[in-house]
Amino acid sequence: MVYTISGIRFPVIPSLQNSTTIRGVADRRPSSSSHSFLLNKKNYSSLSRTSLYAKFSRDSETKSSTIAESDKVLIPEDQDDSASVTDQLENPDITTEDAQNLEDLTMKDGNKYNLDEAASSFREVGDAKGSVVSSSLVDVNTDAQVKKTSVHSDKKVKIDKPKIIPPPGTGQKIYEIDPFLEAHRQHLDFRYGQYKKIREEIDKYEGGLDAFSRGYEKLGFTRSATGITYREWAPGAKSAALVGDFNNWNPNADVMTRDDFGVWEIFLPNNADGSPPIPHGSRVKIHMDTPSGIKDSISAWIKFSVQAPGEIPYNGIYYDPPEEEKYVFKHPQPKRPDSIRIYEAHIGMSSPEPKINTYANFRDDVLPRIKKLGYNAVQIMAIQEHSYYASFGYHVTNFFAPSSRFGTPEDLKSLIDRAHELGLLVLMDIVHSHASNNTLDGLNMFDGTDGHYFHPGSRGYHWMWDSRLFNYGSWEVLRYLLSNARWWLDEYKFDGFRFDGVTSMMYTHHGLQVAFTGNYNEYFGFATDVEAVVYLMLVNDLIHGLFPEAVSIGEDVSGMPTFCLPTQDGGIGFNYRLHMAVADKWIELLKKKDEDWRMGDIVHTLTNRRWLENCVVYAESHDQALVGDKTLAFWLMDKDMYDFMALDRPSTPLIDRGIALHKMIRLITMGLGGEGYLNFMGNEFGHPEWIDFPRGDQHLPNGKVVPGNNNSFDKCRRRFDLGDADYLRYRGMQEFDRAMQHLEERYHFMISQHQYISRKNEGDKVIIFERDNLVFVFNFHWTNSYSDYKVGCLKPGKYKIVLDSDDALFGGFNRISHTAEYFTSEGWYDDRPRSFLVYAPCRTAVVYALADAESEPVELSVGIESEPVELSVGVESEPVQQSVEVEP
Repeated sequence: MVYTISGIRFPVIPSLQNSTTIRGVADRRPSSSSHSFLLNKKNYSSLSRTSLYAKFSRDSETKSSTIAESDKVLIPEDQDDSASVTDQLENPDITTEDAQNLEDLTMKDGNKYNLDEAASSFREVGDAKGSVVSSSLVDVNTDAQVKKTSVHSDKKVKIDKPKIIPPPGTGQKIYEIDPFLEAHRQHLDFRYGQYKKIREEIDKYEGGLDAFSRGYEKLGFTRSATGITYREWAPGAKSAALVGDFNNWNPNADVMTRDDFGVWEIFLPNNADGSPPIPHGSRVKIHMDTPSGIKDSISAWIKFSVQAPGEIPYNGIYYDPPEEEKYVFKHPQPKRPDSIRIYEAHIGMSSPEPKINTYANFRDDVLPRIKKLGYNAVQIMAIQEHSYYASFGYHVTNFFAPSSRFGTPEDLKSLIDRAHELGLLVLMDIVHSHASNNTLDGLNMFDGTDGHYFHPGSRGYHWMWDSRLFNYGSWEVLRYLLSNARWWLDEYKFDGFRFDGVTSMMYTHHGLQVAFTGNYNEYFGFATDVEAVVYLMLVNDLIHGLFPEAVSIGEDVSGMPTFCLPTQDGGIGFNYRLHMAVADKWIELLKKKDEDWRMGDIVHTLTNRRWLENCVVYAESHDQALVGDKTLAFWLMDKDMYDFMALDRPSTPLIDRGIALHKMIRLITMGLGGEGYLNFMGNEFGHPEWIDFPRGDQHLPNGKVVPGNNNSFDKCRRRFDLGDADYLRYRGMQEFDRAMQHLEERYHFMISQHQYISRKNEGDKVIIFERDNLVFVFNFHWTNSYSDYKVGCLKPGKYKIVLDSDDALFGGFNRISHTAEYFTSEGWYDDRPRSFLVYAPCRTAVVYALADAESEPVELSVGIESEPVELSVGVESEPVQQSVEVEP
């Protein structure tokens, strides 16, 4: 009997009494029924710093191996027939001389190694000539890197030289960029010293970040020509066995062995007919006797997991599809755009229908929409598997598995490839700040101990999020998280990450009940979690070293200095920080009357960011769209949105105000707020109401009941049809957002080095500023329109309108002539050498371009395919001073 979900077959678990014998090699055979759920290829090694020294050498029957000192490694193929050509060296950096370094190692905690054991295991991999093979470099299945000729031929196998990650620099340039950091040199130099120490130890004992970040090639399930090896780091477990559909869930059938570093391992040889011992798509778990009792857990490195109908915990799936079923990428990844415009999206709620949408539907229906709107990147939420749908993907249970709610891993790869074909970057909302509290299908209490992957006790628990907090000082946690980041970039071709909850990571108080004022003592003191900051530096090294075009964005509300400066200079290494204060400012203002809006306050909030540290700004994201909050459109128009958005009905003052301010807020946010821009799907046209995930009643331990919504999907979808309907006013807001994106694509004003704010008049409620050859004029006054309003400017010549929020196409009143030409006059005004006169209707935003220097229209793909400019990437480029002048 099987269940079917999206083509995945769920066999019923047989009774354990049906199979009690231990299967040996001779009688290993497929189980009586065909099981197919689905999972992947490679998995790498390790536990302690010296697990690299060949605890995994037992996979290989290699009798001898040599390490070349040149740039490439040549491995003789004069080995025993039983040796797998894939069980070979990948890195020439470790030599016999490293054995001398073992005496320098020190034992630091329970997760680290024993010197005698390390030395012993190190010697185990030496051949008769004394050559040494590093276990972290011995691969089970490296077909992509090792090209086999003939086992008995004289030809040699060439192994590609590892990618180079630049070594740490001096870490001193941050003091040149910001002299105020000198007062905190002791903290910052200590931080950088810890970072350099970890980098050096990784280089010395693991062969570098490149090798260290390929844990998935050893741990978890790995396939070779002769069978499947499964390894799991669970030092707290007393015993372990691999169970699943393949052995009828018999805990006595495939008992695992433990090495000195807490890694449990088992090798399953192929069946007699040559088929794999575990069928692709079948369920698997690790059965352990732990200090907390007997438990069955999903592998921490599982590549796919599913939830069977009627069940709550997820099941781990052995995912290794036949070659003909594996998706092959067809299109190259786009280059990083000069200025990034991100469309934040959630696969499941991306359908207009009340259902969970799929990767395939998103690929076919939503990606073309994003391209048409003018965005050049899509940021996808909730990719990592999470058992609780309503967590928005932030309570991750299986870090290496794409969410099965939306389809298979191959479906996700197809989606990403299609985005690349359209010239769109695909960013992943990655969660390394915390993990689900689940013990049945997550990492919590995985080996029966509280401090396995997480800090033990209260330090490892986030009381507001009800989740577990990683121990970034643990060697194996570093391996796990770094490998996880690389996995998504390598296997799925993601173009970068938005790291969630970084503020929570960087401080022991997690940013809770703390108001950051900008005082540097708030950033550099005992409240700073240096281990977490060092991890962020390491992961940015990894991302930018191995994937130079990749983008890293950090969600930080604290304003941590050096956040977006290169690690070589002493920074944390992100490309962008999310400018989160802007959205909060708009909500604050929308609770006030229009006459209480302060132009200077708006300008200050938008421009208050650190020099040379790029920001991605947004007027609203998914946070404002969640149930319990309100989107900008709902704050502005409230219940009138239900009855007065049809064009065949008269509008109301509330609707007119709301549509006008909705456009103005978004344009000024993009114009002044950052070097990148983000919008959550549907908000471009003022999506009505909020997001409410399907949920049932929640029964609390104290007896209280939190009402659910009858598991309804009605408000867990995106009504794109509203923005497309030419008979609704939503259409005008969508068209304006589209025009705004295309304007930025044409002029790249977000990254312009020229920014000058010439006017922020509190009486007129007018803000005027320049970006490159554009002049932006905002009139926030609710009734006053100004004729012959003088606008100061830098460059002489003729100006013309290139964007007008009052255009009828955008739901405006068409009060400005677009055929008019605006000529400058000499003479200082608002500290500008020239000026021109305009008509500025109330509640409008108009952008004027210098016609003589106007850029030619460009195709949407040009910004993606052109070489990145220096200013757009603070982490990779030399600092470029951006002048921001503000009227006193």
